[in-house]
Amino acid sequence: MTPQKILIIDDDPDVAALVAAAAQHKGIDCIVATGADTFLTAITPDISLIFLDLVMPGVDGVELLRILGGQKCTVPIVLMSGVGARILETAVSLAKSLGLTVAGHLRKPFRIAELDILLDLAPEPKKAVQATEDLCLQDHELARALLQDEFVLHYQPQIEIATGEVAGVEALVRWQHPVHGLIYPDSFIAHCEGLDLIGQLGSLVAARALSEIAGLSGDRSRPLVLSINVSAFSLLDLTFPDTMFDLARKHNKKPEEIVLEITETGLVRELSQTLDVLTRLRMKGFHISIDDFGTGYAMMQQLQNIPATEIKIDRSFVMNMNHKSDRVMVLKTIEIGHELGLKVVAEGVETAKHLEILRAHRCDIAQGYFFSKPLSPKDFKAWLANYRGV
Repeated sequence: MTPQKILIIDDDPDVAALVAAAAQHKGIDCIVATGADTFLTAITPDISLIFLDLVMPGVDGVELLRILGGQKCTVPIVLMSGVGARILETAVSLAKSLGLTVAGHLRKPFRIAELDILLDLAPEPKKAVQATEDLCLQDHELARALLQDEFVLHYQPQIEIATGEVAGVEALVRWQHPVHGLIYPDSFIAHCEGLDLIGQLGSLVAARALSEIAGLSGDRSRPLVLSINVSAFSLLDLTFPDTMFDLARKHNKKPEEIVLEITETGLVRELSQTLDVLTRLRMKGFHISIDDFGTGYAMMQQLQNIPATEIKIDRSFVMNMNHKSDRVMVLKTIEIGHELGLKVVAEGVETAKHLEILRAHRCDIAQGYFFSKPLSPKDFKAWLANYRGV
C-alpha cells in the first residue's frame, strides 16, 4: 500500500503542528508549508489530502483555491479558518464551483475528534496517472486506445438500503495504458470530447458493460440493474435512443434494467434537443438518473421538465454529512426526490454513520467505499459471492 501523505498550509505554526501530530499518530506523513510558493511546489502525486487555511497574510486561502482550480488539482481539500461558519461554508461552495474536491472543513478552534474523522477519510494516493497533460501529449494515443481495445470497465455495487441487498452496479471506464498503467476517466474524458471521440468511447462502454453484466450476477435470480454514464454529447444525438435500444436487445438486457446517468450540468445544453432524446429513452423503457445532483445550476427549474427516474446525491455532500449544511442538503434532496416520485441514490458512502443517517431518512440506494471500491469483473464476482449484507 502506498503511504499516505498530507500537505498543510497555515500561518499559525501551532495549528499546523497540531494537524501534523494527529496525522503522524495515524502513520500519515506530513509536509507543512508556511507560504504559497512552498505550498504549490509541494503538491505532488503522492499527496492524498490538503489542509488549507483561509486567512493568511500575502496570498490568502481563497486565492490559493483559485490557483488550484486553474491547475485542475484533484487532491481532496480540507478548509480551515476561524471566520464565521457561513463564510467558511461559502468558501466550500466556491471550491466546489472551481472543480475542486472538498473533503470537509474545520472551524477554529476545532476538536481533535473532528480532525481525526477527516484524517480517517484520507484516501490512498491513486497509482493511476491523473494529470491530463501527462497522458495526451499526442492525440493519436486516444484513437489508438479505442482501436486496440485498451479501455476496461470496473464495477461499483449499489446497495438497496432497506434490505441490504445488492441492487445493481455502476460501470466505470478506465484506460489500461501500455505505459502509464491504469488511468482514471478525469484524465481522458474531456480530451475524448475535444477530439470528437466521446461517442465512440460511449458506444464501447455500453457494449462492454452489457456483454459483461450477465457474468457479474452469478447465481442471483434477481438481475443486476446496470448504470452507465452518458456524455452530454450523446444527448444531442437524435439516433441515441434507437442505438441504445438495439444494443440492449442484442445483449438480452431489458431497458427497464438499465439506468443511464447524465451529469446535472450536462442537462442544460441544448435543452429542447436533450428533452427529445431523454423522452424517447424513457418511452423505450430506460431509466434516467441525474448524476452529481446539487452541483449544477437552476436544476430546480428544470427538474420538473426532465423525465428522470432517479437522482444521485453528489458524494461531496454525503461524505461531509457531519457538517450541518451538507447533511441538510442530503436530507432535503431525499425529501424532494421522493416527493417527485424519484429513486434517490447516495454516492460517497464511506462509514457506518453515513449509512445510518441515510437509512433513517429512507434513502433508497447507497454506493461507496463502505461497501466496495470499483472492481474488475473478476474481483466483483468474488466480492458478490462473499457479500453478506449490511
